[in-house]
Amino acid sequence: MHRFYVENFNGIGNTIDITGSDVNHIKNVLRLKTGDEIIVGDGLGNDYTCSIESMEKDRVTAVICDITRNAAELETKIILFQGMPKSDKLELIIQKTVELGVYEIVPVITKRTVVKIEKNKEEKKLERYNAIAASAAKQSGRGVIPKVMPFMSFKEALSYAKSLDMSIIPYENAEGMEYSRSVIKDIKGKKTLGIFIGPEGGFAQEEVDAAVKVGAKCISLGGRILRTETAGLAALSIIMFEIDS
Repeated sequence: MHRFYVENFNGIGNTIDITGSDVNHIKNVLRLKTGDEIIVGDGLGNDYTCSIESMEKDRVTAVICDITRNAAELETKIILFQGMPKSDKLELIIQKTVELGVYEIVPVITKRTVVKIEKNKEEKKLERYNAIAASAAKQSGRGVIPKVMPFMSFKEALSYAKSLDMSIIPYENAEGMEYSRSVIKDIKGKKTLGIFIGPEGGFAQEEVDAAVKVGAKCISLGGRILRTETAGLAALSIIMFEIDS
């Protein structure tokens, strides 16, 4: 069944108005008709099974038939603190980590970040990043649309992570795999988790030390050195397998 997202509605028997680019997609791409069923997510984890009632030029109205809690969400809200990579790698990272269950993505400017973010282009970049997140959420059947946050310095990211139940930082000089496995197992039951991933070149030692000082746990992802666009996916895959119900 085709999935769409609309905010600010609730209640069995109410109608939902779908507007924007989804109207053209429903009418001219999918060629759905009145009476066809669709799923509308509210972006908060609830799925509404709906029947299309009418189609107008700029809106599609659907009647809510049923509501269920989306089963695709992880019990732990995972925030990815991603060291800003070069070129368009962040777009791939956003797409794939959303598919794997990340709750929020924070682009982080670290000591070894090469790319320069111009202030006048930041808003436009965030718009594109969040559009990619929404598309990936729709494709993977997510009940929540993960948000890509504004760019943060590493210091700001550490401060943001202090409110989380737990944070981890994959690092090539971390303790062995047994310790890392025990840390991963300890994630089960946590409500929030931060994952820090460095840019090309990794984190500077003082950044790792600062993360550990505020409680982040250094873990190993194995004996191979992973690219920045691979490390977050590997960490999320391991965690998803461990905590997914």
